[in-house]
Amino acid sequence: MISVLSGIALTILAVLLFEFIIFFHEGGHFIAAKKSGVQVNEFSIGMGPKLFSFQKGETQYSLRLLPIGGYCAMEAEDEESTNPRAFTNAKIWKRMIIIIAGAVMNIVLGLIMMFCIVVQSSGFSSTTISGFSENSFSANCGLQAGDTILKLNNYDINTSQDLSFAIATMKCKDVKGNSLEIYKEDCAINLCQLFIKMNNDKETDFGEKTLNSVLDLVGEGTVKINSATSKKQAKTILDSYYSKIQTLAGVNNYMEPEFKTDNTRKRFRTDVTVDRNGEVLTIKDVDFYTYLNSETNEVAVSIDFYVEEIEKNFATVIQQTGLQTVSVVRMVWTSLAGLVKGEFGLNDMSGPVGVASVITQVASAGLESGFLDAFNNILYVMMLISINLGIVNMLPFPALDGGRFLFLLIEGIFKKPIPRKVESIVNGVGLVILLIFMLLITVKDVWQLLPF
Repeated sequence: MISVLSGIALTILAVLLFEFIIFFHEGGHFIAAKKSGVQVNEFSIGMGPKLFSFQKGETQYSLRLLPIGGYCAMEAEDEESTNPRAFTNAKIWKRMIIIIAGAVMNIVLGLIMMFCIVVQSSGFSSTTISGFSENSFSANCGLQAGDTILKLNNYDINTSQDLSFAIATMKCKDVKGNSLEIYKEDCAINLCQLFIKMNNDKETDFGEKTLNSVLDLVGEGTVKINSATSKKQAKTILDSYYSKIQTLAGVNNYMEPEFKTDNTRKRFRTDVTVDRNGEVLTIKDVDFYTYLNSETNEVAVSIDFYVEEIEKNFATVIQQTGLQTVSVVRMVWTSLAGLVKGEFGLNDMSGPVGVASVITQVASAGLESGFLDAFNNILYVMMLISINLGIVNMLPFPALDGGRFLFLLIEGIFKKPIPRKVESIVNGVGLVILLIFMLLITVKDVWQLLPF
C-alpha cells in the first residue's frame, strides 16, 4: 500500500514539475509581451476545460484540466486589429523577442537546474584517460593513458557527458573475428575470468589478501597483453600469468578455456581522435567493451577506461555548468537530427505520460539511497526536459514558436507580412498535426505502462 501511495505521490510530483517547466516557458512569453506593451488576454497553465480562473487587470489567469501544456493568449496574434496594443501591431523586433522568450526561459531554467546539480558534486570527470579496466577492449586498439579524447564516433567531445552520449549512441558492427585486437581482447577476458572463478569458488576459501594479490596480477597481465605485438606473444603472456596466479594461490585445477575463432564478432567499433602529448591523432577502429546484456539478451556497450578528475572550485563549477548545459543542448539537437534521419522511432519518444513515468522511476531509484538522490534524479530529468522543450519549440514548424519566428523573419526580410489568413491556416494545420502526434505518443506511453 505504501509503495502504491509513493508511486501516486511521485507521479503527481512529476506532473507538477512538468507544468512548472510549462509555466516558465509561457512566463517568458508573458513577461516579454507585457514589457513590450502587448495586451495579454489570458495566461493559462494546462489545456482543455477550465478548472478555475481569475481576472487581474486586462489578463485572465487560468488553470485547465489537462496538464499537457499551456498558453499565453495575446490580442490579435494571427489576425488584423485596430488595437494599438495588439500583437500584430507591435514592432517586428518586439514580436521576435516575445516569440523566442519562452525558449530562452527554458534554456535559462535548464542552466539553473544544471548549476544546482553541478554544485553538489565533489569533483568532475574529465575526458582524459587515466587508466583502463582489466578487460578493456579499447586498450588493445591503441588508446593510451594520458590521451585526451577530442572526437568519438564523429561526435566532438568537450565533457564526460559528451563521451557517455557518443558511446551510448554507437552502432554495433560485425567485425573480423581473427584479428590481433580481437585475440588480445579474448586473452584479457580469459585472465579476468580466472579471477572471477576463484572469487566465486565455494569449495576453496582463498582469503581477501590472496584474492587482492591475484587481482593485482590480473591487472599486470592484461597491461602486458594489451601491448603484445602478435597472437603468439599475447598467448604466451596469458599462459605465464595463469601459471603465476595459480602458484600464488597454491592451486593447479583451473584450466584455460579454449579460444573460439569466429569469422565475425559483434563489436562497438569506431574511430577516436585524441590529443596525445600535444599531438592530435586519429586512432582507427577502436573497440569498446562489448557484452551480452542478460536481461534484454541484446549486445550492449560499456566504457572500459577511467578518466582523470577535475578539482572542484568556484571556477570549475561555473565552467562545468556552462559546458554540461551546452552538452545537453547538443544532445537534443543530435537526437532530433537522428529522428529526422530515421535513426530513432516512435518508441524512443515520450510525452507527458511517459515523462511522468520516467520521473517516477528515477525518483523511486533515488529513494533507495536517500531523498537527496531522488530529488537530484528528478532535477536532472527536468533539466533535460526544460532544455528539450526550449529547443523543440524553436524548430521552424507551423504552430511552434520556431514556425512563428520564421514568419516574422520573412516579414522582416520582405518588409511585408504574410497574409494573416494564410498564416492562420498554416498554423492551424500545424497544430492539428502536433495534436495528433501528441495523441499517438500519449497512447504509446499508456500502452507501455500496461502490465501486458
